[in-house]
Order: sequence, then structure tokens, then C-alpha cells
Amino acid sequence: MILYLHYLVIITLVSMGVIHFYWALGGQFLLDAAIPTKDGKKLLNPGVFLTFLVGFILLGFAFVVWEIKSEDTIFIYLNWVIATLFGIRALGDFNMVGFFKKIKYTKFALYDTKYFSPLCFVIAVSLMILLLFT
Repeated sequence: MILYLHYLVIITLVSMGVIHFYWALGGQFLLDAAIPTKDGKKLLNPGVFLTFLVGFILLGFAFVVWEIKSEDTIFIYLNWVIATLFGIRALGDFNMVGFFKKIKYTKFALYDTKYFSPLCFVIAVSLMILLLFT
């Protein structure tokens, strides 16, 4: 069961990275749901470079999770950092992202509440389970 969880987290992170590459290359599918807005205006405008960077960071996270069973303590610490980052993302900034956001009725906010924040929470908890039981 733990092995399946391990692979599921890796596949999820790689998929998230690929989606960011798609957006960086000009893809539009669900892009409007992925960027926070307020009063119809984007609150973030990451651009091509930053979108690619996020994609590569997510692939890097997948590699670190792949090495979670390594005896090298750096991978253990890095996995705790990744779990913490996803946990913080799930909780949010108390304004536009996360479970405790103030802006709640935009397209992004609805997707964030239904999909993005729960996904981040599940990744964080899954990594903690993997770290504690592998």
C-alpha cells in the first residue's frame, strides 16, 4: 500500500509539472481557473519563465520523493520541507489561496477550494505517511 502511495505522489507531482509546461508553452486549458483574480483582474501574472520554473521545481520535488527511501538524510529532510510547503499552501495566505482564503467566489477560488487546496493537503499528508512508515 505504501508503495502505491509513493508512486501516486510522484505521478501527481510530475503531472503538475507537465501542466505547468503546457501553460508555459501557451496552453490555455483551465489557465483561467489556475490564476487568482479579484474584481476580474489577475492577482498574479507569472509569465513564461516563472511558469517553466514552477514546472521544473515540481519535477525536482518528484525526484526528491522518488528518493524518499534513500538512506541519505538530505532526502529525508527535503521531503519534510516539501511536505511542509504543501501543507502551508493548503492552509493558504489567508487572502487569495488555501482553505482560509478571504476571496471565495471567483473561478480560481472555487477551484482552489474544491481541488487545489485539498490536493496540496493530500500531498502533504501522504509525504508525512511515507516519511513515517518507510
